[in-house]
Amino acid sequence: MKSYEGRIALVSGAGSGIGEATAVALEQEGATVWGLTSNTTTLAAARAKHPRIHWLAADVGKRPEVDVAVKSATADGRLDLLVNNAGIYRFAPLETSDEAMVRAQFDVNVFGAIFLTQAALPALRASRGAIVNVSATSARKASPGQVVYAATKGALESFTRALASEVAKDGIRVNAVAPGPTMTGGAAKIGIPENAREAVMAEMRRTIPLGRIGTAEEVAHAILMLGDPRVTWVTGQILGIDGGMTAG
Repeated sequence: MKSYEGRIALVSGAGSGIGEATAVALEQEGATVWGLTSNTTTLAAARAKHPRIHWLAADVGKRPEVDVAVKSATADGRLDLLVNNAGIYRFAPLETSDEAMVRAQFDVNVFGAIFLTQAALPALRASRGAIVNVSATSARKASPGQVVYAATKGALESFTRALASEVAKDGIRVNAVAPGPTMTGGAAKIGIPENAREAVMAEMRRTIPLGRIGTAEEVAHAILMLGDPRVTWVTGQILGIDGGMTAG
C-alpha cells in the first residue's frame, strides 16, 4: 500500500519548483492532492501539466482568498497534510530594500503560512494530521543581500516550533525542511544575469560539502517523509536538506 493512500494533502506554491515536485510525489504515493497557486495564469498552466491534481488559485497573503481555497480543499471536513511551501525571495542589501519589497516577502513567506495554517487547523485536528513548512538555510546561514529573506525564514522556523508545542495536544505534528541551494529555475527571478549564473552556481557548489546543488525532488522526498502518517513521534523539528552546508 502506498504511504499516502486515501490521504488528503494541500500544497501551497505548487505550480513550480519544490511545491510542484511535492504535489506530484504525493499524488504518486496515493494522496488526493490540492495544489495552490498564486494566480489564474499559473493555475491554467498547472492544470494542463498535472491534470490529476486538484488546483486552486489564491494569494496566500490575503486571508479571504485563503479561506475560500481551504474551504474547497476541505469540503469533507478533513485534511491530512498541509505543506506551507509558497515563498518569494528578492535579494538586495537592506539599505536598498524598499517597503514594498519587505512587505511582499513577509506577506507570502510568513503571513501566508500563518493564514493557511489557521484556516486548515480544524480539518487537520479532525484527522490528527501534519504540517510541513518550507524554510531555507538562509535562516541560519545567511549571506549579504538576504537580510529580509533570512528574517522571514527565521520567523517561519520560530512559528514551526511554537505551533508544534501548541497543537501537540490535538495530535497534529508540525515540522519544517530547510533546503539549501536547489535547482528550481529561480536564478532568473533574483536578478542574476544569465552570463553570470554559472559562476554563481559554481560558488554555491563550493560552499556545499556534497559538492552539488540539490533538486526539488530531493526536498520533496524529505517533505513526504516528515508528513508520513507512520512518522508519529517527530514534531517541532527543522530538517536541513542542504548537502551539509549547515553541518558545521
